[in-house]
Amino acid sequence: MLKAVILIGGPQKGTRFRPLSFEVPKPLFPVAGVPMLQHHIEACAKVLHYVEKPSTFVSDIINCGIYLFTPEIFQHIGAVFQKNQQDMLLDDLTNGNGWHRAEAIRLEQDIFTALAGQGKLYVYKTPAFWSQIKSAGSAIYASRLYLNQYHKTHKERLATNKDGGPRISGNVYVHPTANIDPTAVLGPNVSIGTGVTIGAGVRVRESIILHGATLQDHSCVLNCIVGWDSSVGKWARVEGTPSDPNPNDPYAKIDSETLFRDGKLTPSITILGCNVTIPAEVIILNSIVLPHKDLNRSFKNQIIL
Repeated sequence: MLKAVILIGGPQKGTRFRPLSFEVPKPLFPVAGVPMLQHHIEACAKVLHYVEKPSTFVSDIINCGIYLFTPEIFQHIGAVFQKNQQDMLLDDLTNGNGWHRAEAIRLEQDIFTALAGQGKLYVYKTPAFWSQIKSAGSAIYASRLYLNQYHKTHKERLATNKDGGPRISGNVYVHPTANIDPTAVLGPNVSIGTGVTIGAGVRVRESIILHGATLQDHSCVLNCIVGWDSSVGKWARVEGTPSDPNPNDPYAKIDSETLFRDGKLTPSITILGCNVTIPAEVIILNSIVLPHKDLNRSFKNQIIL
């Protein structure tokens, strides 16, 4: 058996993925029923030219940011470091950000460009989709992509309409340990985790329901991530606003950087952190609820600390 170490940056602790990253590292967050990283492991041509963040159009092929090196890479890094040291002795190469090239080596710009020029850089080219998962809400869009992929390659992973089971609409993943009332309606783009309980008349669409969560009778969950062991009361409505990119715009992307716009919380996916309790007959709209909160009224466009 081969063993490998998978290095995943960066130095911050998933700040843009909060409150979900309080409970689990972002690469291990379940998308379409399994940890993000597992999708890459399961998926497991030569580079002629490499440009990092080109200012003009170069190609419609993107770099997904996953690299596999042999120990020889350290020789190339050492050579670049020595060259930078020599250059610094000749001239001050401090850039506008105030750091010296001799003290910092940029993998993409300093190493990959040289390796591509030497014919020593190779790539695994795939026609599969690629999606960033920076913010917590972007996991919904990624889940939809993987559920669509399941429909093409692993239909056995998707839930189907059965006698005595809930009504399934579109692509839905349901863990075998989930307890779902047959009058519930799930989908499209729904992922139900381990030990989830869903009551009578519940409607779930475009959402991820994590381990141990409870959706009580006649609650409605739309465009939302319900955190671990959270509870949504009877006749409550938890809803967010889709943040999907425009499929007709070739340069479209998910806006995961702007939490506020014009002094207001940007409408987006509603996130319930771990162990959040939503009472009966309230509405939670376009809000982020941090872990271990017991709400007692409706909220709209707020971050609940």
